[in-house]
Amino acid sequence: MFNFVSPAIIIDGTLYTLLLFSVATWTLIFFKSWQFSNNDYLNRFFNSAFWKTTTLAEAEGLPTEVFRGPQARVAQQGLQWLTENRQSRTKSIKFLGTPSELLEQALLVQMQAEQHLMESGLTMLASIGSTAPFVGLFGTVFGIMHAMHQITESGSSSLDVVAGPIGDALVATAIGIAVAVPAVLAYNFLLRRVKLQRAGLENFVTSFMHVALSSDIKD
Repeated sequence: MFNFVSPAIIIDGTLYTLLLFSVATWTLIFFKSWQFSNNDYLNRFFNSAFWKTTTLAEAEGLPTEVFRGPQARVAQQGLQWLTENRQSRTKSIKFLGTPSELLEQALLVQMQAEQHLMESGLTMLASIGSTAPFVGLFGTVFGIMHAMHQITESGSSSLDVVAGPIGDALVATAIGIAVAVPAVLAYNFLLRRVKLQRAGLENFVTSFMHVALSSDIKD
């Protein structure tokens, strides 16, 4: 087996794979942390402007820079649906049904789209966290096999001869664990942020529905 494939190539490939995993993990950690912080800021900015208006028509006339962030896009979808519902002269398939239920459906569709954006990248973090230790273990097994092969060829089984190569082989497992731990911790932390921001979107949808139902929705 060692005559066809150099164990060093496999071990080096394992370490480079773990390095790639580590770069991907920290890139996702920094990007997702920025994304959630930015969402929080934009949601606060939008809410401070949206809930100061007295009517939905006035809210629809807010400046474009206000409609940024997850909650703003959900509100924009709801306002767009209300406008189309008022302007429609005939009942197309899009507007068949109870107006309140159709409006809620439009808001929920946008909310799900926002949730998908928030969850993007989390699957990769979970995958890295679960597979990195096994990738490291794979490199360790090959390293130990290579060390044993060298020990057999040398004909010596003293501790000095055995400890060095096997110790070097175990480095791959240690690196795999070191890569996995930040990925798992980041996944759990970011998943909690997703749940918190989703709860905020759900509360906003409920509040928007109350305001819309208090207005005149075209039957």
